[in-house]
Formats: sequence, C-alpha cells, structure tokens
Amino acid sequence: MADSTLQEEQAPLKEEYTENPEAAKITLSATGSEQADVRSCDVDIGRAVYEAELHEGAAGPGTGACSGDLLLGALAACSQLTAQAVADAFDLDVSIETEVSGDLDLRGTMGIDEDVPVGFEGIRMDVTVDGEVEEETAASLQRATEKYCVVYQTLANAPTMETDWHFE
Repeated sequence: MADSTLQEEQAPLKEEYTENPEAAKITLSATGSEQADVRSCDVDIGRAVYEAELHEGAAGPGTGACSGDLLLGALAACSQLTAQAVADAFDLDVSIETEVSGDLDLRGTMGIDEDVPVGFEGIRMDVTVDGEVEEETAASLQRATEKYCVVYQTLANAPTMETDWHFE
C-alpha cells in the first residue's frame, strides 16, 4: 500500500459492495480452548492465537491479558484504526492516540453479590489528536470515527446474542 492511498485501495471494494451487497457480509469468529491451567485459555481468531487469563482479582496469574483487557483493547484498536482512516480521508496531517479504560466490580463476576452487575459498568475512551485541526473538521472526525467504528457501535448498540451449548 506504500504506492497508493487507503482511499484508492478501498475504492474497488466500495464499488463491489455497492453493486453486490452480499459480498460485504462477513462473519468473524474466534475459538477459545482450554490450557492445562483452568485460569488461562487460548483464543484463536484464525490469523493469530492469543492467550487470555482470569484477572488477578479473580485469582488469575496476573501475567497476561484478561478478557476485559481484550475487550477494551478491541475498542482501542478499532477506534484508533477508524480515526486514522477518517483522518486520512480528510487529508489531515495529525497523530492520533486512543486510550480506553473501563470500570467493573469483581464481586459481580465472582458471584459474591447478586446486586452487583457482571461486566463493565462504564467505559471511557480518550482520543488525542495532535496537529492543527479546525473545529468543524474536528467535530466531523469525531462523528465519523464513532459512527464507523465497529466495536464502538457494537458496544453502544448491543446486538442480539444467541448461545448454543452442546454436551457430548
């Protein structure tokens, strides 16, 4: 991609997806599998395998990413990449950094207090754009990034969930 722009690379894809909407529909998947230690697992996304662990606050080893870290990391990565792509489309000469943090109460996931929710109670995303950007363009950059960030939109507008268990 060094000799072409992102917009040039995306142009034929956008044309194809406009002419054939079915071509734009994809399914991403990940598979979790256990390791010898019940406090850790492998997560295979087909192109890479990641290790996940219980958080040390839930008796995990504390040496690797917990699933909450991976969720926040997915939001940071998606927002960062989307903001970079939007800034590129706007022809902005900027540097962007995204930091995501979330608050949860481990009493929920540990089953200690039924009144405590399981999961994040709040997530904050702090995006820093370093460079000269006019106010109107800055607002457009933020709007477009939040609108087109898959993970942001998934968390903000939760999809339906379906679960199938198979006991063999």
